[in-house]
Amino acid sequence: MDYHEVHAMQLRCVENQLSGADEDEYVFVTEHPSVFTVGKSGTLSSLLKSREEIEACGIDIIACERGGNITYHGPGQLVVYPVVNLRRRNLSVAAFIEMLEEIMVQTAAGFGVSAVRDPRNRGVWVGDNKLGSVGIRVRHGISFHGLALNVNLAVEPFSWIRPCGLTGVGVTSLAMENGGAVSMEAAKKIMLYHLKTIFGIVTEGWQ
Repeated sequence: MDYHEVHAMQLRCVENQLSGADEDEYVFVTEHPSVFTVGKSGTLSSLLKSREEIEACGIDIIACERGGNITYHGPGQLVVYPVVNLRRRNLSVAAFIEMLEEIMVQTAAGFGVSAVRDPRNRGVWVGDNKLGSVGIRVRHGISFHGLALNVNLAVEPFSWIRPCGLTGVGVTSLAMENGGAVSMEAAKKIMLYHLKTIFGIVTEGWQ
């Protein structure tokens, strides 16, 4: 799904929760066409190609309200946006982010990949290579945005930026780490299982 489309859906869910029109929580699980997004702490100084060169490749650069710096989304990356009420769940922001990281760690383990947290930056890592990112926004206790796990995407566009504003780090994927083909459908199935168990999601209307 287009990044703008999913973003607008999240905002509607947040507003509905805040107004009391809808108290349900939602999880959007998708892939995006190629796009760079720049979080609140990011600047275009993290681009290693010019904006014109990147946009000439048909890739947009979008500023957004999530935390973090610049990152890339594209086909083959599993993106998950939970719109959840942290206050009702009695969750701190730090605890929520750790849950998102744990979902990625457990999903990676399902493919024999040992991913870990790293104090340099939120997300999950294999050695010095980043496997998955986390970036959220909290509005009056409602969290949106979420996580992005590299499943079988082409990682070249990450070389056009300083991922998350960092230098001296690489980017990897589940397919690169386990040395074989990784099915996106299999990754989604494992991811959904851990979303349900870690968040305690009731799966009414789950598609």
